[in-house]
Amino acid sequence: MLQDAKSIRYYQRITDAFVDQWNRGYRTSELRLYLEGYLAALRHSDSLEPYWVNRLEEDAIRYLNDVSNFAIPLPEPEIY
Repeated sequence: MLQDAKSIRYYQRITDAFVDQWNRGYRTSELRLYLEGYLAALRHSDSLEPYWVNRLEEDAIRYLNDVSNFAIPLPEPEIY
């Protein structure tokens, strides 16, 4: 679990981007490539310490593998 404020913000950004890209039609393989590029940029820019980048990677992969994060909720029936 992430506990560093900066890494939490990056996690929120990447997971929001995952959902946005999913809604545009991209699927798991493309999202994984997106994640790899995102992590490479974080490592290259030294925005986070390597430990937090690794933790972010683990949590983001866990998010990607959980299919409930990309499920479309069914509309609730209208009650008259």
